[in-house]
Amino acid sequence: MSDEKRVYRFGSDEQGRDVTEGSASMNYVLGGKGANLAEMCRLGLPVPGGFTITCQTCVAYSGAGDVWPQGALDEIGEATRDLERRMGRKLGDPDDPLLVSVRSGAPFSMPGMMDTVLNLGLNDEAARGLIKQTQDEHFVWDSYRRFIQMFSDVVMGVDAEQFENALTEKRLVAGVKSDAELSSGDLFELVEEFKGIFQAHVSASDHPELVVDGKIVFPQDPAVQLRLAIEAVFGSWMNERACLYRKRNGIPDDLGTAVNVQAMAYGNKGESSATGVAFTRDPASGENVRYGDFLINAQGEDVVAGIRNTQPIQEMGSYPALADAARDLERIFQILEAHYRDMMDIEFTIEQGKLWMLQTRVGKRTATAALRIAIDMVEEGLIDRETAVRRIDPAQLDQLLHPQFDTHTAPDVLARGLNASPGAAVGEIVFSSDDAVQRAGEGVPVVLVRWETNPDDLKGMVAAEGILTSHGGKTSHAAVIARGMGTPCVCGVEAFRIDAAAKEVHVEGTDVVLREGDIISIDGTTGIVVAGAVPLKRAELTGDLETILSWADEIRLQPGSTHPYHVRVNADNPEDAELALGFGAEAIGLCRTEHMFLGDRKEIIQSFILSDDEQERQAALDSLLTVQREDFLKMFKTMDGRDVVVRLIDPPLHEFLDDPRSLEVHIAHLEAAGAPAEELEALKARLRRIDGMAEMNPMLGLRGVRLSFVFPELPLMQVRAIASAAALLIRDEGLAPKPEVMVPLVSLESEQVQMRSICEQVIDEVAAEYGVALDIPVGTMLELPRACLMADAIAQHADFLCFGTNDLTQTTFGFSRDDAESKFIPIYLHNKLLERNPFETIDEEVLELVRMAVEKGRSVKPELTCGVCGEHGGDPESIKGLFNVAGVSYVSCSPYRVPVARLAAAQAKLAEMA
Repeated sequence: MSDEKRVYRFGSDEQGRDVTEGSASMNYVLGGKGANLAEMCRLGLPVPGGFTITCQTCVAYSGAGDVWPQGALDEIGEATRDLERRMGRKLGDPDDPLLVSVRSGAPFSMPGMMDTVLNLGLNDEAARGLIKQTQDEHFVWDSYRRFIQMFSDVVMGVDAEQFENALTEKRLVAGVKSDAELSSGDLFELVEEFKGIFQAHVSASDHPELVVDGKIVFPQDPAVQLRLAIEAVFGSWMNERACLYRKRNGIPDDLGTAVNVQAMAYGNKGESSATGVAFTRDPASGENVRYGDFLINAQGEDVVAGIRNTQPIQEMGSYPALADAARDLERIFQILEAHYRDMMDIEFTIEQGKLWMLQTRVGKRTATAALRIAIDMVEEGLIDRETAVRRIDPAQLDQLLHPQFDTHTAPDVLARGLNASPGAAVGEIVFSSDDAVQRAGEGVPVVLVRWETNPDDLKGMVAAEGILTSHGGKTSHAAVIARGMGTPCVCGVEAFRIDAAAKEVHVEGTDVVLREGDIISIDGTTGIVVAGAVPLKRAELTGDLETILSWADEIRLQPGSTHPYHVRVNADNPEDAELALGFGAEAIGLCRTEHMFLGDRKEIIQSFILSDDEQERQAALDSLLTVQREDFLKMFKTMDGRDVVVRLIDPPLHEFLDDPRSLEVHIAHLEAAGAPAEELEALKARLRRIDGMAEMNPMLGLRGVRLSFVFPELPLMQVRAIASAAALLIRDEGLAPKPEVMVPLVSLESEQVQMRSICEQVIDEVAAEYGVALDIPVGTMLELPRACLMADAIAQHADFLCFGTNDLTQTTFGFSRDDAESKFIPIYLHNKLLERNPFETIDEEVLELVRMAVEKGRSVKPELTCGVCGEHGGDPESIKGLFNVAGVSYVSCSPYRVPVARLAAAQAKLAEMA
């Protein structure tokens, strides 16, 4: 037998003494659910007893091809017998049976992604014994039919619709609207029908242990039920929705899930029983009020699945039979929040007036709520500012930049529901996850409209701009997942009569019928639904976000044991620059001049490249000088007194030329139309020149600094435009422009030496021409492994170094980004050849190249400024490595990533100081 402990008890023994073996710190062993169940027991809260099977057991079981590790089943058997002793009842006992739930519990919260089985232990004999004990046939047959349905679906893979169809038919025949209204006789008949469905859809060859007298039967042995249920929960760790959730949330696949086996508490024992999900604060707004839903005479899956519309938690105390439990729940809210010092998510059941806690965890929340809660808890003295900054997920700040309905419009509200996840969305109606994925893949924004969502809908929820359900409350599956993803969501739109098969919605109280492909707008902040497209606008950064970001700035910019962590922006026009200043950017880390050559100006640069006529080429250069200087005047004026790093032209020249094949087709059409010969010849000559400039691998060809030597007039013109714009602002407007020139794609020391000399010559000429002093640093963009290896040599001729980590990743891996991301990186990720996309989160070896280059550069210039201006500069995980491992001075990112980078930089600084 293995020495590894695989099972941990929680709860009390038969004498009422706490025998809990785990704690909240053991989430990697017991999973989040098991660790928090243990912690609640240690706090003396009412928790049904049980035991937790470790995450490591799941990993061992799955890694061995679904074979149990030695001794594990024996340890589970002993834990089961121990639980029976503690509870004074036995599984399957014909007189007084013990029933248990079997629930997953990963180290990180994954709500609804894995499987649960309730009421396990029921069989024909136990059902009759339970009736004797409770004198409540309705409760027992309801519990048994639920168990058969859940076990068949979750454990055996029988289509849940088979049972739902039978249930719907039974309600129709009985003339009732809800399951709770069915008689005990109806429920007994359903039990027998459900057994028949089980028998018809489970394979005898796959499950010979369930064959009795040559026929498949629903398992009557509780030990078999328990083993199969645990195996199913282990298996659910690798189901499609769980894998997708982990990928989206950066959770490793090798952690496994724990399994919690816990004595059942029943919320379906009549009007003095209930079940619910609640939060200690509002997870949508962050307001310090209790938030959640409950259902009387129901079990937990009824609340989460959204099958019945719920009641708000504040109303629970108004029911006399539940009033004591409501007071106990309020007391527990206070205990848990004070203990964990965070907003908590709670699942509970009330069994005949007695409150039982089934789960607690730190609650998922919107970005708006996260900010509000963090600030309030600082003011309440629960946490300090550093803890508040650590708690905000930088990536979640994107939610605050979601579009909102334009307040200048007053849309006609078609229907209303619950404001489940903030933000507004506009899109075509789709009724299935598959359709959402397909249409979104075609570039069409969609709103997923469902009666309810379930975990299998995750891929469609990810693809959709917004989510709408006609059932379910604010803690339904749709609401919880949407809030976690930052997707706008409206739940409980009861006026929507959805016919998914016909792909249409009838709006109750109107003659409106919406069909697939129709446009609707939803506002998850207010819960309204509008037919057609409503104009949207982006939210502004004010209030709570500014408070948190101001705390973050204080942290990241303090000198302390490390240097300040600066955040710049990649901006190519004054509008982006101004936007970024509003978002808190300190400077421009990358201004890409090639973006200034597009649109109407493309013809100018094209005439320069293709013409053999010197006068025509010079005229093109003069025009480019004029427009570039105007561009820089605006940029430098907007960023007055702040650094603006201007990169000289970088892309391959083919990006500025006509597409040769399109030009060829155009010529063919002109020929067919009888165009003049001289016009055709001129176009054909152009085509020959363009084809003559084609490269086999343009991203490694004539681009970057190489362009400056093949077309030396280009850098002369660009540096002159930069310097003259700065000189004009200094001389004529008394401003303090701070441009810096960056030479791209350097791989040779000699390239930097010569380009620096050219730049300095032009800067000196402009300074003399305008009669002003110009101090314009000239730096280098390191994008090639060779340049990193010789960064000390290059740094001798550079005023700063900046890493273009997009190209550095391409050249380190030998990947063409466009081809790799579209063709094989998804396969590499799926097959675990890559843990993550290296173009999204910086690769460790690329990071090592940056670290080494920074070290080499500062070995010759200790105060050398080193920055990063690739897309990694806006990725929170990359930011931590770039600052704390590589030691860069700043990161630079797109305007809308600046708030994310400010917060991530502060968190990196806190990690470094810890």
